[in-house]
Amino acid sequence: MISLRPATLTDLSEVLPRTRALQDHESIEIDNARLEAGLRQLLGNPGFGGVWLVTRDRQTIGYAIVTFGFDLEFGGREGWLTELWIDADQRTQGAGAAAIEALVPELALRDIKALHLQVRDDNPAMRLYERSGFVASPRTIMTRRLG
Repeated sequence: MISLRPATLTDLSEVLPRTRALQDHESIEIDNARLEAGLRQLLGNPGFGGVWLVTRDRQTIGYAIVTFGFDLEFGGREGWLTELWIDADQRTQGAGAAAIEALVPELALRDIKALHLQVRDDNPAMRLYERSGFVASPRTIMTRRLG
């Protein structure tokens, strides 16, 4: 059975190697010190968002990160599923879909009205997200790095 457990700073050693693996897998250039500092900041400030450990039979098999924003279009707080990682040996067994479904009540408790994500067109997880109810937005995400 797949379940979620909110992560805290004491779970840093469970999350950090997995988020490093995700960054490497996605070819995202971020040094270890900056990655750890950002993760510490997120784990220490629930107003920014949340980190959840994905577990199967009480064993950690991945994690999910949702950061929070606000948008009038959705009537309030919104979330961005910025990272979802399932360990390679646990994939294709429904863990990702179960984790997304388990996030829904967690986010409802935090008054999140919409959940967004970004995914590359060539990412096999695109099918997972579509099956989980995500649809392509009629907007283009654009980014300007500020620091």
